Amino acid sequence: MNASAIGSITRAEYCVIACAEAWRGDGEVLASPMGTIPSVGARLARLTFAPELLLTDGEATIVGPDGEAEGWLPYRKHLTLVTGGRRHVMMGASQIDRFGNQNISCIGDWEQPTRQLLGVRGAPVNTLNNPVSYWIPRHSPRVFVERVDMVCGVGYDRAEAAGPSATRFHRIPRVVSDLGVFDFATPDRSMRLASVHPGVTVEKVREATGFALTVPDDVPYTRDPTPAELVLIREVIDPAATRDREVRP
Repeated sequence: MNASAIGSITRAEYCVIACAEAWRGDGEVLASPMGTIPSVGARLARLTFAPELLLTDGEATIVGPDGEAEGWLPYRKHLTLVTGGRRHVMMGASQIDRFGNQNISCIGDWEQPTRQLLGVRGAPVNTLNNPVSYWIPRHSPRVFVERVDMVCGVGYDRAEAAGPSATRFHRIPRVVSDLGVFDFATPDRSMRLASVHPGVTVEKVREATGFALTVPDDVPYTRDPTPAELVLIREVIDPAATRDREVRP
């Protein structure tokens, strides 16, 4: 791939790289990406720096990065992975707060919400039993809020308050949005800006966030995909460029 092609990296491709990095160093765990860009990211990780990842078709079949069946994962064994810390999910969030509490259930007061969403679903089980990262394709103050309207996914403050049974497997490695990457590497486990995607400023991230982020003095850019990774993204994993439907070029 020539230099001009490398220079035309899209925002969606930076988001793919940021999502893929969530699984770096996880070892042999079940990767459960939810959404197009997390799915492309998980497959990219499997093809490059995380060959031990297990990917499924969302049901009982273990699949390779090419979508071909590699094995069978009975539901009983799936649950063993889920409840033993050996799965890493990347979920979405309709709201998320500074400590990583996530809401996908409703907007507004529980007694009379203004909008009904997906429902709590598996968020509490996921967040208390295995690592959970988040993918947010539209970063705004309506999503990054001071306080979520309902807690579905459990954040660091609530897990700590609940005690050792809640913190044993609880971990939020990263939050990825269309603006940057965030983690919780702070003394109080509140959200920190870890990197911005090229073309995004720290000020833009601050303006799009409904709470005060921890921002280091020197915020790096999200890393570039390598030429080999770009080939995999564009020609092998997502040749139809479905990633651009989630984050437009």
